[in-house]
Amino acid sequence: MTKGERVNVYQIITDRIVTQLEKGVIPWRKPWKGTADARLPRNVKGRPYRGINVWLLLSLGYDSPYFMTYKQAQSLGGKVKAGEKGMPVILWQPFEKMAEDKEGVMRPKRFMTLRYYTVFNISQTEGCKFPKAVQASLDVQPSTAPVDEFAGIAAADAIFEGWTGKPTIAYDGNDRAYYVPSLDEIHLPKKASFRSSEGYYSTLFHELGHATGHESRLNRKNANAFGSHAYGTEELVAEMTSSYLSAVAGIEQANLEDNAAYIGAWLKTIKEDVKAVVTAAGQAQKAADLIIGSAVAVEAVESEQESEAA
Repeated sequence: MTKGERVNVYQIITDRIVTQLEKGVIPWRKPWKGTADARLPRNVKGRPYRGINVWLLLSLGYDSPYFMTYKQAQSLGGKVKAGEKGMPVILWQPFEKMAEDKEGVMRPKRFMTLRYYTVFNISQTEGCKFPKAVQASLDVQPSTAPVDEFAGIAAADAIFEGWTGKPTIAYDGNDRAYYVPSLDEIHLPKKASFRSSEGYYSTLFHELGHATGHESRLNRKNANAFGSHAYGTEELVAEMTSSYLSAVAGIEQANLEDNAAYIGAWLKTIKEDVKAVVTAAGQAQKAADLIIGSAVAVEAVESEQESEAA
């Protein structure tokens, strides 16, 4: 695959995100249903998707979190329903080529290239014989019982409390929420001043996302100057981190005060750099992994996704 083709993959994904934002839909701010990470999208083998794929698939709004390729539907004895449209998801695929090392000797060197393939939600298929775990989830009837909001909040607290090496939290009397890298401190308004518990946790998770970029953690090299492209990318990282953690906690993200203003800023960042949204999503995934302590073997995920796309 040539360099130009790799850029086209970025463009395909970016165009999807831009189209949604221009319609007023924020892909990483969909209401979450359920508890824990049961709603996070995954393939029919149960392996969760990663990075930008999480938000691309969540934004479709399907009740089931399971997706598959056209060939997988056929391998399960079924097919994709006529007229259904899939969603492109990306994977990093390794390849080797000869490159000169420090001693000037030509040796094989491993590189990664970006590719994409198309997946469909299982509700877009028919006649498939799903694995037992997937079928069991389909047979469960939705609960009509009221949601235990305290359980959701408790799950959010567990994410924060469980992060070892987390920054200090200072509850100020003002109405600002921000992270101070030089002090490794998050400053938040008092809890009672938030309009909802969801608003508090969304804000906390956003600032935790920023804190993961500290030099003692993931060491993200983003400029702090407001309005810069690097600043815009960092805000995307923090926002997507908040989204992911909210999904894991099973709570709804609070609505933004001014969706239009935020959407405009995100569109500006994404349109300036075709790689911005994919890069930010990857960094947000690393941030969420650090906070919840669930880093996975990415190469294993890529390997399985590669076999799906074949």
